[in-house]
Amino acid sequence: MSTTQSERLRDLLEPLVTSQGLDLEEIAVDSVGRKRVLRVVVDSDTGADLDQIADVSRALSAKLDETDAMGEGEYTLEVGTPGAERLLTEHRHYVRATGRLVKFQLSEGGDLVARIIEVDDEGLDLEVPGVKGRKATARRLAFGEIEKARVQVEFSRKDKHEEEAEEA
Repeated sequence: MSTTQSERLRDLLEPLVTSQGLDLEEIAVDSVGRKRVLRVVVDSDTGADLDQIADVSRALSAKLDETDAMGEGEYTLEVGTPGAERLLTEHRHYVRATGRLVKFQLSEGGDLVARIIEVDDEGLDLEVPGVKGRKATARRLAFGEIEKARVQVEFSRKDKHEEEAEEA
């Protein structure tokens, strides 16, 4: 049974990423002109800071240099974290997105934008924002009802301290 280059790279690099206290989220090999780019996306429950990214990048680079996993040609290694509007595909992604606003594409059709309040093994407890001055409502969403979910960027969200000050 043949495996793809990405699968072989995942098998090679995942133990190194895990040893740094991070999760290997994604591996992609892209061609950019004559060069190839190996993009590695890492994350953790608490996020990854620049020092962790640099450490894992050095470890991955050293491992790749001692193997022929990328072949003979030149390539560039890029190590980073998921973007602000990350796609949620694993249970741990939903847990990490607790408190965040998420756009859900539902398997029954239609979209729902709601804040993740709590995550368990079966699904999510959500807060659906009210429209036109109405109060937010609670909703339960099972994982099986979700076709796709993506974190939304919020530029003007008030934190809890600001909300409490307004209510006082």
